[in-house]
Order: sequence, then C-alpha cells, then structure tokens
Amino acid sequence: MSHQGRGLTALGRLAVVPAREVWPHEAFDFTPWLLQNVDVLSDLLGMDLVLEVAEHPVGDFSLDLKGYDELTGETVIVENQLAQSDHNHLGQIITYAAGTNPTTIVWITTGFRLEHRAAIDWLNQRTDDNTRVFGVVIRVVRIGTSEPAPNFELVAQPNDWEKQVKKATSTASGPTSAREAQYREFWELVLDRVRAEHPDWTRARTSGTSWVNTATGTSGAVISMAWTRAGLVIQIYFESADADLNSTRFDVLYAQREIFEAALGETPVWDEMDGRKAARIVIPSEFTDLTDKNTWPQMIEWLIQKQNALRSALAVVGGVS
Repeated sequence: MSHQGRGLTALGRLAVVPAREVWPHEAFDFTPWLLQNVDVLSDLLGMDLVLEVAEHPVGDFSLDLKGYDELTGETVIVENQLAQSDHNHLGQIITYAAGTNPTTIVWITTGFRLEHRAAIDWLNQRTDDNTRVFGVVIRVVRIGTSEPAPNFELVAQPNDWEKQVKKATSTASGPTSAREAQYREFWELVLDRVRAEHPDWTRARTSGTSWVNTATGTSGAVISMAWTRAGLVIQIYFESADADLNSTRFDVLYAQREIFEAALGETPVWDEMDGRKAARIVIPSEFTDLTDKNTWPQMIEWLIQKQNALRSALAVVGGVS
C-alpha cells in the first residue's frame, strides 16, 4: 500500500526546564507565584484553597504559605522546596504542623527521595482521620520555544478510603461514622452535578460534614449548602475571622434587600446571628430527612436551582465586597 501524499503532523518535543531558571528563589519568587496562582494547586488536590499568608511565623521559623480549604474552613499549610526533598524540610513541616494545627499539609518539591515518600505514607497511615499530607512534585516544561509552563504531579496522598473503612469499623465511633458516610454519599452526588454543570463553583469532590461550601469570589463569604436541625438549607454565609467585616457585609446586602429579594424571587431569612462572629442569609427547604434517599434527586435539583438564584441575586446587587 502506498502512503504517498499522506502528510505527517509535525509534533513538538516536550523539554524540562530547571525550576530555578523560572523561580530563582523559593521565598521571593516561587512562593509569591503560588500565592497568585493557587488555582493550579487547587485543581490538583480537588480543594477550594484560599492561601492568605506567605512566610507565616511559627516560633523562630517561617512557614511558606498558610490558608484554608473554603469548603470546610480547615487550615492548610504549604511548604515549598525548589530542590529534591531533604530531612530538614521534613522536620520543618512537622514543626509547622505542630504550631498551626492544620488539617491539610502540602509539601512541594522538585523530586521526592524514596525515604520521604515513605515518610508521607507513614504519616497518612498513622495520623487521625482529620489529617492529610500531600507530596507534590513541581516541574517546568516547554514545547519548542513556547513559554515555560508549570506541571504539578501528585505523588503522595492520603488513602481516604482506608481511613473511612478504619473509622467505620471502630465501635467507639459507629453511629458518627454511619452519619458521616451518609453525608459523603449525598454530597458526592451533589458535587458530581455541580462539577458537571458549574465547575467554577467548587473543586470539591465530597465531604463527611453536614455542609458543603462553594466560593463567591470573595474570601470569607461563601454559599453554603447545609443540613441543619431544621433540615436542608442553602445560605450566603459570612465566615471571616473578622466579626466586624461579617457584620458590615451583611448590612450592605440588607440595605439592598428589596432589590436582592426581587432578583431572588423570594424572601430569605436575614440572620445576623447575634452573639456570634458570623452572619448569614438563609433559604430553608421542605426537606428534613437525609435518610430518605428517594428524595435525593429532588433535594439536589433544589440546591442547584437555589444556588443559581442566589448567585444571580448577588450579581444584581454587585456581589459581596
């Protein structure tokens, strides 16, 4: 058979660029870059990361990055190393964790020694169910003369499934585990739908808590889907550590409540949450029983519709400042 006349597509060659050529200094170059491009790390980990503090002091040392997972509000710490992993940084990570009490620990290097990969695996196996350690390799690549591009690879991570099984088989935490497993099943279905239709809302995959938060684009203000004592609700939740900021944001929206409610198409519950730091704007539902799986499709549809409505109403009044 003749192949004459059939052209071959020219393909470029992928080349690795030394990370130090792009970021000469960890603290002055790479850490600020990661702070501004946190979405790259968020996508890799499947979290809605908010990184707020660079070079956070822990005793006499300085942690590279500190923030939180917007889904859960839990603390996240990140230690960067533009070199192969070493004992010093492993020790620093443990020191920083002791000083910040994080739920998620991320160690970024240009390569992990087998011993340090094993150390991360050991930590994930031995720590409690609310502690996660990730090992991430950062490489820089280019094709031909293209601009260099970051390439993150997740090389070590917690085995959440194993931890869930371990927890579920513990008689001491049986009832709690059963409830947590049901939350995880429900939120996984919700978030599958969200990621398929609205991938900009959140990168989360599931949660064992009674709530799931999605980003509004403003740190400290989320749209929260939650199971409460009254049942399933969706709410704009002001959760900044600054109580005055939460109150101000609530008051700004309350001053525009007629416009907001007209855009929303209903009257929510405006809850200042007196005596607490937070404040919220709540839409309750008719759903009160998480165990009724037959109504989960209706619950999920309601959550998607109401979240769309809340986001549209926020856009009409200019969002959360």
